[in-house]
Amino acid sequence: MLRFLLVRIASAIPVLFILSVVTFAIIQAPPGDYADYIRSQLMNQGGASFEQADAQAQAYRKEHGLDKPMIVQYFNWVGGIVTRGDFGYSMVYNKPVADVVGERLPRTLALALVCHIFASILGIGFGIWAATRQYSWVDNLLAGVSFLGMTVPRFLMALIIVYILVFQLNVSEIGSFFSPQYGGAPWSWAKFVDLVKHVWPVVAIATFGGLAYNMRVMRGNLLDTLNAQYVETARAKGLSGGAVVMRHAVPNALHPLIMYQGVVLPYMLTGEIETAIIFSLPTVGPAIVGSMAVGDVYVTATFMMVLSATLIIGNIIADLLLALLDPRVRQQGGIH
Repeated sequence: MLRFLLVRIASAIPVLFILSVVTFAIIQAPPGDYADYIRSQLMNQGGASFEQADAQAQAYRKEHGLDKPMIVQYFNWVGGIVTRGDFGYSMVYNKPVADVVGERLPRTLALALVCHIFASILGIGFGIWAATRQYSWVDNLLAGVSFLGMTVPRFLMALIIVYILVFQLNVSEIGSFFSPQYGGAPWSWAKFVDLVKHVWPVVAIATFGGLAYNMRVMRGNLLDTLNAQYVETARAKGLSGGAVVMRHAVPNALHPLIMYQGVVLPYMLTGEIETAIIFSLPTVGPAIVGSMAVGDVYVTATFMMVLSATLIIGNIIADLLLALLDPRVRQQGGIH
């Protein structure tokens, strides 16, 4: 098992390198950079002529190395990461990119992990419930819920909830994790409840899509598994219906869902990011959008690399879980 893990980690390094090159090139593709943003801001404020604003922009561009070719900027960025753990300097936030990531990424990962846990538990449970009651009203109802969860865009659900909260329920505290009185207060049960009141829309929306997919896949796989010969043999031996389903059918029906775990974390992250942008929560989503809008390339590139790394880590975890669940996978892959 350790050898398998080390091989997968080693193979992920060139993948991350290629992704970093592609990501950096795409981010740099649109014309303009942060120096151009500074020039436009100086001109819009009315305090400088075009020549003065352009001179300041050129000076800023030279000071921060934005005048160098893209390939030089890329290797300076990667070299800083490898040698010093330096992800660059954020021009928007006026602080190191590592600090920006350190502030926002843990919140995003925590929300995504909570959404993943809810989506997995509820989705698998509802999938088993629907499969064991095929064509009943429960099955039809859950099929409708699954259809909505997989087809309705998450940003649309977020906009609908924002409209209801703001214009129908007159909720004013949108765009923060806590109410003002709890912002700097120590953790307590009241502060936790206040946090739940602020983040439940993000958790609910991001969970809904994952729940729908898990439920749909679990139902279909379990129905196929329940018709397998070994399940019929277990029934013939006199095992109860619950024992047949939970001990024999469900473990084998879980295989596709476990393989899906390789992409579920990035899926939950993108769901959280989409929703957080609508709600203006201080997580990864608004930071990516804001940095891309003004050309803060190092913030954007770092966050995109982190999301790519989560996809790779998720696939490795999925492979390990599948190997632990099914001895046949360990034998075929030479995993011990």
